[in-house]
Amino acid sequence: MAEKRKLEFFLLRYVPDAVKGEFVNIGLIAMESGPEGASLVDVRFTKDWNRLQCLDPQTDLDVLEALQQELRQEIGQSRDRTALLRRMEDSFSNLVQISAVMPALTEKTAAAEVDDVARMFLETAKLRRTREPAGRHKILETMRDSFEKAGVLSLLKAVPAEPYTKPGDPFEFDFGYRTGSEIKLFHAVSMRGSVDSAVMLAARYPRIVPVMAQLMETTPILTAVVEAELDRSRSEIGFALEMMEESRIRVAETTEMPGIAELARVELGA
Repeated sequence: MAEKRKLEFFLLRYVPDAVKGEFVNIGLIAMESGPEGASLVDVRFTKDWNRLQCLDPQTDLDVLEALQQELRQEIGQSRDRTALLRRMEDSFSNLVQISAVMPALTEKTAAAEVDDVARMFLETAKLRRTREPAGRHKILETMRDSFEKAGVLSLLKAVPAEPYTKPGDPFEFDFGYRTGSEIKLFHAVSMRGSVDSAVMLAARYPRIVPVMAQLMETTPILTAVVEAELDRSRSEIGFALEMMEESRIRVAETTEMPGIAELARVELGA
């Protein structure tokens, strides 16, 4: 079996208004860990600026393309990852922000893995129109309905991330309850249209766990509830599922919700 490569990906996000927090993924940085430290192995930028120009018609594309050329000159060089990322953020005064690290172990070449990740985050998906409720909303409805039928919905509550991250963090886990020495968390994650939310959850969760465990003196266990019958042959789906697995996030399909809700009923003594 070929030895797996250890890559780290960072998304470059254009954020024209920090208050609104709206952003567009414009680029991707890939670094690889080796015996001599981390090296920059590739830089990719979007080939379609339409989404960016819709968000901010005043965008200076020449500046962004210059950034791409500057970064490409450093490919192959061993870099202090933290210093490189900080320099980029400082240069653009938060207009271009950098995502949390997205680690990946792969048997593919670095170029092939970068191709897959760039396709996920930098290309505009062509989605079929549907009259069904939007992905996450539909999953959330299924979760709420299952917990309600089991008679435990009123015993569950949303769990905000702010006490375990930074002030102002708006993220919260959809449902949670304590049982013994554990706190069980459940979050709806739609992956049918885009895997962005799954990847971001996998990147953030490992940072939340130790702080939550220390402050609450309990062990967090997170279950991400996703759509049933996902097309796991899609490389982006496999990538996101593997990231969640590496972050110790359990993944359950919506069809498993009745069993999850029944277990909650037993553990809560409802």
